[in-house]
Amino acid sequence: METMKAVVKTHPDYGHAELREVPVPKITSDEVLVKIAVASICGSDVHIYKWNDWAAEHVRPPQIMGHELAGDVVEVGKNVKTVKVGDYVSAETHIPCGHCYACRHGHPEVCMNLKILGVDRDGAFTEYIAIPEIDVWENDPSIPKEFASVQEPMGNAVDTVLAEDVAGKSVAILGAGPIGLFAVGVARVSGATTIFTTDLNDYRLKLATKMGANFVLNPSRNDVTAEILEHTHGNGVDVVLEMSGSQKALQQGLQIIAPAGRISLLGVYDNDVTLNLNDGIIFKQIRVYGITGRKIFATWYKVANFLSSRKLDISPLITHRFPLEEFQKGMDLMVEGMSGKILLFPSPKRTKT
Repeated sequence: METMKAVVKTHPDYGHAELREVPVPKITSDEVLVKIAVASICGSDVHIYKWNDWAAEHVRPPQIMGHELAGDVVEVGKNVKTVKVGDYVSAETHIPCGHCYACRHGHPEVCMNLKILGVDRDGAFTEYIAIPEIDVWENDPSIPKEFASVQEPMGNAVDTVLAEDVAGKSVAILGAGPIGLFAVGVARVSGATTIFTTDLNDYRLKLATKMGANFVLNPSRNDVTAEILEHTHGNGVDVVLEMSGSQKALQQGLQIIAPAGRISLLGVYDNDVTLNLNDGIIFKQIRVYGITGRKIFATWYKVANFLSSRKLDISPLITHRFPLEEFQKGMDLMVEGMSGKILLFPSPKRTKT
């Protein structure tokens, strides 16, 4: 039996992630086996590590963590038609059923029977992963594997920013986690004229500046509403991107948005949210977009084009690189908020026992 190293969430509690020797997956007729070159830690991996309410509802340990990756196909199932051995690929992590109401209306990203890589099945913090053919994305060979591994989260930022055109508009990005930082770069290269970014974490605000934010504000010491209104002549911003999952940030976003503006919501909230809908949305004629994942695969083309054209440089966001065996260092940094994107590199060998 061939085995490999993998980061496994072992128990339903805080932490309890271990590097284990596990069997190399056997693919089904409609799957491919990918040798992972690099994987990236996502915020949802941290939720699973910390075991919040969302993780407790969706994950059943023991399970291999992770879902952001780049690698090479080493085996294909007998029914696979569009992927071949040697292809350089990444993976869409939303696995749609293909036959429900949402899928048949052209919205597989909100499939009613959706499964998620690294959540509902074993993930990418390992040496080899089995991926359904429908979720394989063939990478442009000009895109470095480190960049290719973060296309999935970058796609979240692309859809949040570009739910409508931002060219010539002012934008406020609330929350400078990794996806919020991607959003800064996407907004900048898409023509936004003034970009405000808010966060309680000064380390990430410095990264926002590197990505092109014009103003960075820390709500613990800045009056965000007053400063943004001052810089926009009292009008507010044209676009608000709420990435933090904070009710206070969302309420603030509705205070700083200009009349007839647009707000896109990607942040996920721990509890129900209370809003003044009348004054915040209805009477201001605000357009609200809920964003989940990426459009399969329309968003991937946009992400790949940003990267292959080198129009968008995401290198400032990749702040740490660790071998898979040192995944704990990456998790600790993510929990502390002292990182951008963290990459994990698996061992190049697998063991036969």
